[in-house]
Amino acid sequence: MDSAPLGFFDSGVGGLTVVRAVQELLPAENILYLGDTARLPYGSKSPETIRQFADEDARFLIERGVKAIVVACNTATAHALPGLREKYRLPILGVIEAGVESALANPDAERIGIIATRGTVRSHAYQHALALRRTGLIIHARETPLLVPLIEEDWIEHPATEIVLRSYLDPLVQRGIDTLLLACTHYPLLIPALRKLLPDGVRLVDSATTCAEHLRHELASLDLLAAAADVGKLEVHLTDLSEEFETLARRFLKRAPGRIHRAVLP
Repeated sequence: MDSAPLGFFDSGVGGLTVVRAVQELLPAENILYLGDTARLPYGSKSPETIRQFADEDARFLIERGVKAIVVACNTATAHALPGLREKYRLPILGVIEAGVESALANPDAERIGIIATRGTVRSHAYQHALALRRTGLIIHARETPLLVPLIEEDWIEHPATEIVLRSYLDPLVQRGIDTLLLACTHYPLLIPALRKLLPDGVRLVDSATTCAEHLRHELASLDLLAAAADVGKLEVHLTDLSEEFETLARRFLKRAPGRIHRAVLP
C-alpha cells in the first residue's frame, strides 16, 4: 500500500473530470492536481511548446512526491507522453490509451467517431492508436473547438449548444458511426446532451471514466494502491488564480475543491 499522492495535470481545470472519476473509483487516494491556467489552452500551441509545458508540469508534481502521474489532457498526452515516460521513472499514464481500449472493448465496433480540440485531432494520436489495434476500422475525427468555451460558460443546456452539437454530430451520424469517443476531458459534462442527440445505438466513450479504470488497474498491478480504510484528500494548484477558475473547478468536480493554491512552475 502507498499513501503518497497521485499527480494529475492539465492545461486548465477540465482534467478535474478525470479527478472526479478517480475519486469515485478510488476514494482512498490522495490527489495533487495542477492546472496550468496561466498558459491555457495547450491545443493551439506547437508540439514543441506542449512538450516543454508538460515537462514543467510533471516536474512540479514529482518534486512534491507523487507516486504516479496522470496526464489529464488529451493534447499533452498526444504530444508529450512518450517523452515523459522516457525521462521519468515513475508510472505516467495518459487519457488516450484508456479511451481507445474502451472504444474497442466492443468487438462489433467498426465505425468510430472522435470529437476533440484541434490540437488533439491534428495530432492523429487517437486515429493511429485505433488503427494499430484493429484493422478495417472506419474512423471519422471532427474538430469541435466551440464546445470547450460553451461548457466553461455553463451553457450546456443552452439552445445555442444544441445547435452547435447538431452541426458537429450530424456528419458523423450520417456516416453511420456506432461509437463516439469524447477525446477531451471537458466533454463528459455534455453526455446528457449528447445522448439526446445521438441515435440509440451509438456508444459513448469518455476519457475520464476510462482513464480512472485504467489507473486502478495499473496501481493494483504495481502494488501502489492506498489502504482502503484511508480517506483521500484533494489538493488543487493553479498557475493563475481567478474566481472564474474556482467556479469551474467546482463545476467539474461537482463539489467544493477546498482551498486552491497558486502554483509557480520550475
